[in-house]
Amino acid sequence: MLTTSTVARAGLDAVALKPAECDVEQAASLPVETIAIDYEGHDHVPDRRTIEALSADATVRLTTPVRADGFDPLGDDSLAAELPSGVERILVAGHPAYLTDDEQDRAVAPRLGAALETAPDSWVGTESVERIAMATGATQYDLLSRTTMRELRALRAATFDGDIAVYAPTVLTADEDAILDAVGDYVARRRPVAAALPDDGDEDGDRTVTDSRATGRTREILLAAAEDYALVGTEAAVRERTDALREAGATTVVGYPARELEAFLE
Repeated sequence: MLTTSTVARAGLDAVALKPAECDVEQAASLPVETIAIDYEGHDHVPDRRTIEALSADATVRLTTPVRADGFDPLGDDSLAAELPSGVERILVAGHPAYLTDDEQDRAVAPRLGAALETAPDSWVGTESVERIAMATGATQYDLLSRTTMRELRALRAATFDGDIAVYAPTVLTADEDAILDAVGDYVARRRPVAAALPDDGDEDGDRTVTDSRATGRTREILLAAAEDYALVGTEAAVRERTDALREAGATTVVGYPARELEAFLE
């Protein structure tokens, strides 16, 4: 990783991309050693040529939901079988928005176990399946939350010596409006934040305003939540957070460019 790059100055070890939001091929210019590609449905899985090109200069980790057709180790695993040999995986239960009703009904635990037998170096996403993920012994892939620091310290105090990667939406600016436009809606969906938002908050039709238009108590809650559930602020401020996460026990910090990928290419 280039020590003078934006990514390095912010203290990020890896960058995560959402292929429905950006041109994944741009990641070839990222000054980073590890690229994670999120899963947003079959239609957005990058083609083999793109993945191979990215793998030439970086470690590529592709998120694969073990309950989804094409990635199901106990059923249709045709998409997994077609992945280039150099690509690593992030095994997840899968977001319901990207799964059919039938896929959502499939058991997670046996599928994670079966997938790890063929891809033992995979990371395992912990969201909603924390105990199952921990039981695998694989690298834990945690979503940043207000309890992450405490949980990291507790795991290390309990002598857990496995790798822990922490994923966080990242906004490299101190501009409050830009932060809310980038992650306001995201943090508003976190359960504690949704519960805290005032019922009489700013309204846009039937929907509480969660972007830069938010005012009053709603705005205060969203900005505070952005500090808990995302990495936001100047490069120096984000670096303080990433250093603190590693000091608490994280081995890898993965940033998702919630505002724009271009800022991470410098």
